[in-house]
Amino acid sequence: MTRPGWRPKLVALDIDGTLLDHEGRLPDHIRDSVNMIKTAGVRVVLSTGRGWSATQPIFDALELPAGPAVCSNGAVLVNYPPFELARVATFDPGPVIRRVLELAPNARIAVEVIGVGFRLNRAFPEGDLNGEMIFETVDELCAQPASRIIVRAPDVPQSAFVELADRIGMHGVSYAIGWSSWLDIAPEGINKASGLEQICTQFGIRPRDVLAIGDGFNDIEMLQWAGRGVAVGDAAPGVQEYADHVTESFAEGGTSNELRRWFVS
Repeated sequence: MTRPGWRPKLVALDIDGTLLDHEGRLPDHIRDSVNMIKTAGVRVVLSTGRGWSATQPIFDALELPAGPAVCSNGAVLVNYPPFELARVATFDPGPVIRRVLELAPNARIAVEVIGVGFRLNRAFPEGDLNGEMIFETVDELCAQPASRIIVRAPDVPQSAFVELADRIGMHGVSYAIGWSSWLDIAPEGINKASGLEQICTQFGIRPRDVLAIGDGFNDIEMLQWAGRGVAVGDAAPGVQEYADHVTESFAEGGTSNELRRWFVS
């Protein structure tokens, strides 16, 4: 619950479904709302499951001032421009990859290559990934530390995919289930909230002074952590229940409506 007279000192924004519609378009009303935040001198931090190569175009399109971004669900923190890696959290991907393929032999596996693209065993559906695609054997995918693994099984119903995620049951990693048959795997304890916590410590900002907006299951920790966590109206009930407030749907201007609540030109 926000205090009387409260106003955010940092705004953390998810990208897909929060800033961009499901066609990947950035509406003018979103751009205008973000400009109001910048004009007020408040820091805007993109906080996304996207890798940096897919985050940079949004950073540039919004013309954000030099500063940090949370990528890969918190496993990668970037300062830009110029590009600088501020944090990369990694884990041994071998046991997880082999366990996934044991349970789902046809699963598509992608290991992020920061700022470049992905190393993968099989092609993902068109539009799923951005950047360079480097095809490797399973042994090669398992050989190097990873900051993030994506598991995709487009032929598996989401209900069965959730069961698959439960059956993996590996310790030392964190899981985030996407809208479709998509699973993000990161180092244990790493999520958007942990990335934002580091950024706030750097700038002397308390979590209670942060406004965070998102719509996905990978936003839950961020919404719980922020002083005001807001779910876009399109978010699943399992996401909305963790938010302090649920705004209108994206098509109804939910993100912009929430931002204009605190920043009026």
